[in-house]
Amino acid sequence: TWGKAFGTQGACGAGSTELIEHLIQYCRPYIYTTAMVPALAEATRASLKLVQHENWRREKLQEMIQMFRAHCQELGLNLTDSLTPIQGLILGDPLISIQASKLLEDEGIYVSAIRPPTVPSGTSRLRITFSASHTEKQVLLLLEALEKIQPILAQELINDAG
Repeated sequence: TWGKAFGTQGACGAGSTELIEHLIQYCRPYIYTTAMVPALAEATRASLKLVQHENWRREKLQEMIQMFRAHCQELGLNLTDSLTPIQGLILGDPLISIQASKLLEDEGIYVSAIRPPTVPSGTSRLRITFSASHTEKQVLLLLEALEKIQPILAQELINDAG
């Protein structure tokens, strides 16, 4: 999909002449209903050029992800096994995930709570999404906020268990 690869919208099917011909012949309802507007096609083309020639965004993003994961490990936070810009902080309980999201919002940080049925029961989490436009200072602010709310969340877990 181009939304994730290029930050635009849409997708394409690429393949051999035989595959494309098969899609044209057997997927006719999609041929005319999914046409892309020219402005979006040009935006995707411009994004493709950036992806091909400007690696610094990916490098910066990977550095931030590594820094975030290392600090979370120091804090004893349970992250999903992901090296992508989407980092899941597993909290387990859906209500605690919602509370954590609200506490972070109070700190000026928007992080969504993800809970069943989107994820399996017992794996509710915060979905933290990084982009190359985030700064190191912003990542450090997030980490400070997570450290600040960590005792509150731990107390909630204790209260729920008792």
